[in-house]
Order: sequence, then C-alpha cells, then structure tokens
Amino acid sequence: MQESPLAQRISLLQGEGAYKVLAQATALEAQGRNIIHLEIGQPNFHTPLNIQQAAFQAIADGKTGYTAAQGLLETRQAITEYCLKYKQVKTNPEEIVVTPGAKPIIFFTMLALINPGDEVICPNPGFPTYASCIHFTGGKEVSLKLIAENQFQPDPAELKSLLNEKTKLVILNNPSNPTGHMMSKERMLELVEIIRDNSNAFILCDEIYDRLIFDQTEALSSAAVEGMKDRTILLDGFSKTYAMTGWRLGYGVMQAKIAEAFSTLMVNSNGCAASFSQIAAIEALRGPQDSVEMMCSAFAERSMWLAKALNQIDGIECLMPNSAFYVFPSVKKTGISSANFADRLLKEAGVAVLDGESFGIYGKGHLRLSTANSMENIQAAATRIAAFTAGLQKGV
Repeated sequence: MQESPLAQRISLLQGEGAYKVLAQATALEAQGRNIIHLEIGQPNFHTPLNIQQAAFQAIADGKTGYTAAQGLLETRQAITEYCLKYKQVKTNPEEIVVTPGAKPIIFFTMLALINPGDEVICPNPGFPTYASCIHFTGGKEVSLKLIAENQFQPDPAELKSLLNEKTKLVILNNPSNPTGHMMSKERMLELVEIIRDNSNAFILCDEIYDRLIFDQTEALSSAAVEGMKDRTILLDGFSKTYAMTGWRLGYGVMQAKIAEAFSTLMVNSNGCAASFSQIAAIEALRGPQDSVEMMCSAFAERSMWLAKALNQIDGIECLMPNSAFYVFPSVKKTGISSANFADRLLKEAGVAVLDGESFGIYGKGHLRLSTANSMENIQAAATRIAAFTAGLQKGV
C-alpha cells in the first residue's frame, strides 16, 4: 500500500459536524427527500440592503484590490467605535486585525501563542474548531465542563482548579455555541478575575453571538475587565449579527504586538480580507442597527418556541435558551444515544440536527438544533421529532 503523502500534522485537524451533516442532508435532498435543516448555524435572513448597497458601490468604484494585511484603516476605525459602544472596550486600529471570517482568529491565536505542551482550557461542549486548532499546534486541551445541572454555566471553582503554570490560554465563548446560553456579567467577571489573579494565561474571548441576546442585556467582554485588555484576544465578526456568513469577514482585538504577529500570519496565508467586504462592514457597523434587533427578536421567538415544544415530548428535556440561535436538548431518556438519534432523525424523519457529542464529550446525550430557519420549518421539524420519538418508545 502506498504511503500517504500527507504530513502527519494534518491528522491532528478535525472536521466540523455541521458541514458533515449538511453534506448528508444535501445528498438526501438530491434523492428527492424533503429535509428540514436545523444543523447549520446560518441565519435565514438576507444581508441587510444598506450593507449590500455599500458593497455594490465599492465594486462599482473599483475598490476591488488588495488591502493592508491588517485590514483597511477605516474598517478598523469603525471597529474601534463599535467596540466602545457595544463592548465598553477602548481600542485603536493598531490593535485590530481583520480576517476572512472569524475562524482565522482562533487558528492564529493558537499559532501565535501555543507551544507544544502548553495547556488551553476550553469549554466542553464547545465550538469544534477550538479543540482542532489546539491539537494542531501541539497544545493540550483541558476541558471546562458546561453541563445542564449548572445551566450550562462554567463553574468558577472548577476553572480555578484547572489553572496551573502550564496554562497558556483560556477560551471563553459568551454567548455559547452550542448551548444557546449566555453567562451573566457577574459570572463572567468572576471567571475573568480568577484567571487574572491566579495565572498568567491569556483569554480568547469569543463574542460572535453577543448581539443576539434575548433580553437585550449586554455580555461582558474580558477585555473590559481591569487589567485584562492586554491579556485578551477578542474575537467577533459579521456572519451572525448581520447575516453575512458568505461575506467571510471577522476580526480580532488584541495588544499591538500580537496584532503584528497576526498580520504576519495573514500575509502568509490569506493576504487580506476582501476589500469590498471590508467596506460593507463599515456600513454594517456605522449604519442602522434595526435589522440586528429584528433578527434577534425572531431568533428569540423561534428558540423559545422550539424549547417549549421539545419539552412537551416524552423523553426530551430542554433548558430554555437565552441567546444565539441554538437549543441544546437532552435525549438521554429516549433510550438511544444522541449520535444514533441524530442519524436516524435525519434518515427516517428528514430533520437534520447535530449530535451534541460532536462538540465534546460533555455534549453526549444532547442534540444541537439551530433556529436560524423559518418558524414554519421549525414547527414542522418539531412535529416530525415528536412523531419520531413516539416511534422509538413503541419500538419502531
């Protein structure tokens, strides 16, 4: 047998369950099956018109060339204004790096900070890219449990017990993917103060869903906590807040020295983010925000409705979400594993969801359902899930 030409390190990277299930669902659709997509975290709204028009005008004006690797100065200036207004974080353009999507900020953080053997405390269940990038750079993933018994909130005592001299980075994702839960400002402050006072670790603060909070309160950024701005890499982007998934645009806020390293990584990987996407981002940040409020309200209505509907199904238990566009029910009482449940639900009932264990071992027994779909489709999916679960109990 011919030896694989691939470098060994490629095996350290893992895929993302959402894309795998999407491919399976799409294949079934090609066979004529009707599939309801609750697997992918993609808003079903169009990018707001004012943002589209800003990009159209940029293209018409010939603004289609390279930009600085760090991003357009005006885009970074608009980000500084946004961070001050919505995150209470004072920054400057030299501390911001604009990237094609937010994922590069995760990867660049690991490449820039993590040496082999360094420990990274990571939420579990959590976004799969975290663990994948930790392993790729030779770091050691240390799980910080998010469990239903604690309302999917990190336990401060557990966090403190995990910190040691090998801890280089702590990842805090607030609001959380996959759980759809947001930490209170008090809990977030407690966690950040524990990190500040008991370690030299940096924080990767993933705030990609922080405008999608159902009660309209604001999340606390670790960069806004006294003494932690220079130890925080703040991650955010445009995909979720502004329904700009395909525009591929995100950014990180960090101390200037780290921003220089990220810029070098951009030079050697992507070059720069698309110029017209960056110009559209300026309009997104500085323009009307009513579309954000409308989408957040719709996600809240859908998520709360679905959680209540799932709780009416014998064998399923679902904590009420308070942010993002996910619900994370337990199916432990149905008698089959979450992986088997998700697989059969797709094949037999035509509803695409994700196995919670694809987000980490502590997601086992749960499913992640995205409510970034229409209420009509979500209601139809709930009906199918109820019928499928009833069939399980009858041994069908």
